[in-house]
Amino acid sequence: MSKNFDVVVIGGGPGGYIAAIRAAQLGFNTACIDEWQNDKGGPAPGGTCTNVGCIPSKALLQSSEHFEHAAKHFGDHGISLENLQIDVAKMVGRKDSVVKQNNDGILYLFKKNKVTFFHGRGSFGKAVEGGYEISVAGKTAETLTAKNVIVATGSNARALPGVPFDEQKILSNDGALRIGATPKKLGVIGAGVIGLEMGSVWRRLGADVTILEGLPVFLGAADEQIAKEAHKAFTKQGLKIELGVKVNAISTEGEGVSIAYADAKGAERTLAVDKLIVSIGRVPNTIGLNPEAVGLQLDERGAIVVDAECRTNLPGVWAVGDVVRGPMLAHKAEEEGVAVAERIAGQHGHVNFDTIPWVIYTSPEIAWVGQTEQALKAAGRAYKAGTFPFLANGRARALGDTTGMVKFLADAQTDEILGVHIVGPMASELISEAVVAMEFKASAEDIARICHAHPSLSEATKEAALAVDKRTLNF
Repeated sequence: MSKNFDVVVIGGGPGGYIAAIRAAQLGFNTACIDEWQNDKGGPAPGGTCTNVGCIPSKALLQSSEHFEHAAKHFGDHGISLENLQIDVAKMVGRKDSVVKQNNDGILYLFKKNKVTFFHGRGSFGKAVEGGYEISVAGKTAETLTAKNVIVATGSNARALPGVPFDEQKILSNDGALRIGATPKKLGVIGAGVIGLEMGSVWRRLGADVTILEGLPVFLGAADEQIAKEAHKAFTKQGLKIELGVKVNAISTEGEGVSIAYADAKGAERTLAVDKLIVSIGRVPNTIGLNPEAVGLQLDERGAIVVDAECRTNLPGVWAVGDVVRGPMLAHKAEEEGVAVAERIAGQHGHVNFDTIPWVIYTSPEIAWVGQTEQALKAAGRAYKAGTFPFLANGRARALGDTTGMVKFLADAQTDEILGVHIVGPMASELISEAVVAMEFKASAEDIARICHAHPSLSEATKEAALAVDKRTLNF
């Protein structure tokens, strides 16, 4: 017998569970379907982000950063340690407990907001009068009907052609988070967010890490000046980053992995490693969704086709997050989830792609919002730039972390903030001020005139805004 709902959300990741909660808050009888399971077979909502992405990677980054501080920096504070060791199994266990806390937290939020949760794989059955039939394949098969369906099925790691993930030697983000002991040599293909973060974790714990990147420039999506500063810092730390490479063949014969590649000059090289992380992007996940049953349109990449408001080609069917166009970011998915729930309720949900922040949680952290200097040059837009180094910031000196800078880009005539780029300590937190400012169309002068606490890292933001007008006070 079919169970009827106003809204059914397929997928319990950041876009899906947030959409379900907001829909329930708006008075809709809402269900959420998610198939992730823990090692005991129980439900583990939260999607890639919670289970094998954002949350566990930050847990490992924090643990490895503590270890590196103890090994290399505690002495500067007068703290001495003997026989320093890392228990990788315990570190991974802590990561797993952090993941479980988030899984359980989402289940609690469903209960609190009266969202009905179904553990299994959701798929389209057929169109019915007034809505759609959705099948749930789990321990107990269920059939649901809903007037509105929100697809939030996320994305999967992209594998190299002919080189599938075995999660033992050839690792996706999932396998990279489950390494049980520090490898002597670790290879990473792709110098993006995942590659840099996972490479940093295992480099801190003693691995010899080499990152191979196909693009000729480092972090091409970031501001060029910021990317160069980050590259310099990572290289100094011991990450080996090769740009402009072409991978020719990968062999897993024997105990390790052998990568044959051509370097930027065309010379043939071979890299032998114990494990290889492949982080070359992600692909939309519609596996098992059965879109053809209702005529749901996909594009050539396999993404669900939506308009600017996340409507699909079918009435009452919406899609959000990694499975549609736009940046594959958890917070973008969340905002779309909220906006769609509000649009179903007849409200005017809003997502501004121009003010979505980007963050890489390495050390130094990298964060930015808005346009890069190279993009402004390419567009022919007149702008002013201002930078301020953390080296001149009192709080950064006290922390012992003075790498990097804050950079402001503002319109040459109006002084409107066009982009803010940060490489340095706590960039992930500092960027929020810039997001708020840009959302309200603030000028660099506005930030320069606002009182910032002293001593604080945020003073570097104020000083960079002052630098746009060439009037920094502390540099």
